[in-house]
Amino acid sequence: MAAVPVRQRCGSVSPRTQLPPCYYEGYLEKRGPKEKASRRLWTCLCGNSLYFFNNAKDIHYVEKLDLGGFVSLKDDSSRDKNLEAARLILRMKDGETKLTAPNLESRELWKGFLYSVTDLNVPSCLTLLPGQLQMLKEVVDKERSRRRSRNPGRAPPSPLSVPLVGEIPPCFRPVSRTEAEVLLERHPDCGNMLLRPGRDGCSLAVTTRQDLNGSVFRHYRVTQRDQGGYVIDVENPIPCATLHEVIDALVERTAGTLQPFLLEEPYEENITYVSANDENGERILHTAPTSPLPKAPALPPKQGSSPSLVQ
Repeated sequence: MAAVPVRQRCGSVSPRTQLPPCYYEGYLEKRGPKEKASRRLWTCLCGNSLYFFNNAKDIHYVEKLDLGGFVSLKDDSSRDKNLEAARLILRMKDGETKLTAPNLESRELWKGFLYSVTDLNVPSCLTLLPGQLQMLKEVVDKERSRRRSRNPGRAPPSPLSVPLVGEIPPCFRPVSRTEAEVLLERHPDCGNMLLRPGRDGCSLAVTTRQDLNGSVFRHYRVTQRDQGGYVIDVENPIPCATLHEVIDALVERTAGTLQPFLLEEPYEENITYVSANDENGERILHTAPTSPLPKAPALPPKQGSSPSLVQ
């Protein structure tokens, strides 16, 4: 059975109704980091977690996978005994989970839903139909609303209450400590050191990632001095005139091992818009034409309307 969009369930109250809203569900074969064999389980993407059931009618899940530690998704090109099956590797901070979808289309949809709830953005790297993209956008909106309702008073991560001196380095990211670790692990080719707000809102921090039998993260406090400039708060404090010097000092003292994190975020290449179909009311995603629309030809003047010329 292929994966299907969520459908409303009727009947008496069951443990499933206590779960977060279900965005997508269907059968997947799953093999976790410590499992030797795959199991075919009914899988529900509820909120920011995957819930696994023995079958579609079960009300009690047998496993839960929290996507809070999501790192990456990638296709697995290894062959399956079912030639139509499509494999997928879900990489988390604590290991890899291998998933197998019934076919390529199902795998692409699962990737779309997983990216949407982990990144809270509709992915632009997948081959999906306009209606499917619109479905993902609705999921992103619902998941954002769900998280806001769970944390109504939550402020943006560690806002700075003091003005920064000088130009801000491009490796600055307004993220929390955990989000910084996920960024660095998810994009290892973009650098291994970023600048971010500190937890107290009055300082900054540098988060670094290196490999030593796995990811090793370090966090360094950077405070602003009363007399101007900054200082890296280590055992022997390192004074710096600007934030750029903070980054340069860490690069130099590690012989270039630490490099600033520079993530090139893609921009849309085409202008798109959503409009309703006049016949059935269905909302469709359109791509605007790249060339200017041709102007309508001017109508010739009516005979006798223009003034006559004097000979």
